[in-house]
Amino acid sequence: MKLNDAIIKRIDEICNERGSNVCDIALNGGMSPSAIYDLIKGRTKCSKVITIKRFCEGAGITLSEFFDRDYFNELEED
Repeated sequence: MKLNDAIIKRIDEICNERGSNVCDIALNGGMSPSAIYDLIKGRTKCSKVITIKRFCEGAGITLSEFFDRDYFNELEED
């Protein structure tokens, strides 16, 4: 799995866990949902940490919790 795929998978997991959607979580974190949608749709190939951090804030989790999945340790090179 590539890094962007892992990030997208984790975003999807968090949305499902919270029973929410990307738009609501992004807005909760004080950011435009377009940054996350651009990542999901492949328009952005390299996500910024601040984008993920704001998404995490909107979801009420830390960056550590976001990346606390084994698949982040088993990434393929881009």
